[in-house]
Amino acid sequence: MKTYFRLLSFAKPINKFAFPYIICTLLSVIFSTLNLALLAPLLDTLFSKVPVTKVVPMPDNYFKLFEIFKHYTSLISVEYGRLTSLKFVCITIATSVLLGNLFRYFADRTMENLRIQTLLNLRRRVFNNVMDLHLGYFSNERKGDIISKIASDVQVVQFSVTGTLQVLFKEPAQLIAFLVMLFLISYKLTLISMLVIPVAGLVISRIVKRLKTQATDSHETYGIMISYLDEALNGIRIVKAFNAVKFITDRFEGQNRRYSKITRSMAKKQQLASPVSETLGVLMVAFIVFYGGSLIINNQGDMDGSTFIVYIALFSQIMRPAKAISTAFSNIHSGVAAGERVLQLIDEKPAINNLPGAEVLTGFNDAIRFENVSFSYGDKKILDNINITIPKGTSVALVGPSGGGKSTLMDLIPRFMDPQSGNITMDGKNLKAVTMESLRSLLGVVNQESILFNDTIFNNIAFAKPDATAAEVEAAARIANAHDFILNTENGYQTNIGDKGSKLSGGQRQRICIARAVLSNPPLMLLDEATSALDTESEKLVQEALNNLMLNRTSLVIAHRLSTIQNADLIIVLDDGRVAEQGTHTQLLENNGIYKRLIDMQTFANS
Repeated sequence: MKTYFRLLSFAKPINKFAFPYIICTLLSVIFSTLNLALLAPLLDTLFSKVPVTKVVPMPDNYFKLFEIFKHYTSLISVEYGRLTSLKFVCITIATSVLLGNLFRYFADRTMENLRIQTLLNLRRRVFNNVMDLHLGYFSNERKGDIISKIASDVQVVQFSVTGTLQVLFKEPAQLIAFLVMLFLISYKLTLISMLVIPVAGLVISRIVKRLKTQATDSHETYGIMISYLDEALNGIRIVKAFNAVKFITDRFEGQNRRYSKITRSMAKKQQLASPVSETLGVLMVAFIVFYGGSLIINNQGDMDGSTFIVYIALFSQIMRPAKAISTAFSNIHSGVAAGERVLQLIDEKPAINNLPGAEVLTGFNDAIRFENVSFSYGDKKILDNINITIPKGTSVALVGPSGGGKSTLMDLIPRFMDPQSGNITMDGKNLKAVTMESLRSLLGVVNQESILFNDTIFNNIAFAKPDATAAEVEAAARIANAHDFILNTENGYQTNIGDKGSKLSGGQRQRICIARAVLSNPPLMLLDEATSALDTESEKLVQEALNNLMLNRTSLVIAHRLSTIQNADLIIVLDDGRVAEQGTHTQLLENNGIYKRLIDMQTFANS
C-alpha cells in the first residue's frame, strides 16, 4: 500500500479527476441497471397472449420499479394499443442506454486524463532526477535498465492508480447492480446467463477489438523520446560540463508533452469504441425486440420473446464489469511492481550537490591548486596526495602510464566527482564551496570520444549557448578549422550529422567538439586525449584547431602522443596516482626519469 500511495501522489491534483469520475460513474451504473429494470418487468405484459384490458395500479413505493413500469405500459396498452406500448418501451430503453453509455464515456475520459497526468508527472520527475545524478552513478548502473525504468516501467505504472479506482468502485458497483436486478427479475435466467459469460465475453471482446483503431504517431513519438533519452545518458558528461541540463530536460519535456497529446487523442478513439459498439448492439436488440414482438402480437411467430430478449440483454451487459475487474487486477499487480523500480530510481540522490550558500564564480584570475588531494574507487586508490598548481594563462600537460590517474584528476576540476581528502581551489576558493553551474561555465571540455547529438551542425556547436548567432557559430567553427568542411556538406551548418555524428569523419567530429568548446569562450580548457583516436592527417588538422583553442587560455591537456605537448609550459608526470615528475619538456629529459623513458618508447615505436 505504501508503494501505491506514493504512486498516487503523482496523480495530483487528483480531486480534479476523482469527483467528476465518481459522479459520471454513478450515473452510468444507474442508467445501465435501469436498462434491465425497464426490460424485464415489461416482458410478460408485452408478449402475453391475453389482451391487456386493465391498467396495473401505481405502487405506493417508488422503489418497486417493476410495478411502476407495468403501470405505464398497461396504461398505454389500454389507451393506445399494445404496438404503441411496444414502441414506447423500445424508445425508453434506447434512451436509457444512450445516457448510460454517454456518462460511461465521460467517466472513461476522466480516468484516461488521470492516467496521462500521472504518466506525465512521473516521467518528468524520474528523468529530471536522473539528469541531476553524479557521473559515478552511471558508471555503476546499466543505462539500458535506466531507460527501461523511465520508458517501459513508467508506462505500466500509470494503470496501477486508475486500475485500483476502477476495481474498488466502478466495476463492483456495476456488477452487483446487474446481479441484484437480474435475480429480482428471474433467478433461473440469471443462473443460465452466468453459464454463458465466457462465450459472451469472447464475442464482445472480438467486436470491440474490431472497432478499435491504432495510431502510429504515438509509437513514432515514443521512439524519438527514447532517442533523446539515450543521447542524454550517453552524453551526460558533456551535458553537465556545458551546464546544458536545462536544455536537455526542456527538449525531453517538449517531446514528452507531444507524446502525451497523441496518447490522449488515441485513447479518445479507443474509449469511444466500446460505448459505441455496445450502444449499436443494444439498439439492434431494441429493433429485434420490436420486430420479434410485433410478430408475436400479430400471432405471426412462435418464438419465446421474453426468453430471447432477456438473454440478449444479459449477454450484452453483465460480461463487461466482470471482464473489467479481471483486467484491472492484472494492471494493478504489474503497475505496483513496475512502480517499485521507478521509485527506486527517483529515490536515488546525487552524491555531489551545491552546498547551502555556495558562492557563484564570476571568473578565473589566478590559479587552480590541488592541495593534498586523494581519490579512491572503493578500496582502489587512484590519486594519492596530489599537490600541483595550474597558473592562469599556462598550458599544463598530464602524461604518464595508463591507469596513472590522469583522467580522474581532470574530472575533479568540473566536480564530476569530489576527492575523498584534500582540497581543490580556484583563485583561493574551494570548489566544494562554489556552485557547480558557475564553475562549469568557466570550463571548456574536449574529450577523446566525440560526443555529438543527432541534430544539425549548427545546433551541436551552439549546444551550450542555444541563443548563439550564426556569426558566433561560424567564428567558433573557423577557430576549430571546421568552417571549410562544413560548407561542403549537403546543407552547410544545417546539415544533420546523424546518430552520434555518424555522417562525419572522426577528425570532423572532433573539430565540431572543439568549435562547441570555443563558442562559450571559457578561460580554462580541459582536453582529454583529443587527438589520440585520429589518423595522421586528421590529427594535424585537429592539433591546429587545439592550438588555436588554447591560445591565450589556460589549458590542462592529457596526451599519450607526447609530441603534441612538448611546448607545454608545464608537464606533470603521474605514475600510480602520484606526481612522479614535473617541469618543462627539456627539464624532464634532463631528469632521465619516467618522461624520458616514455619519449624513448614512442620514438622507438614510430621509427
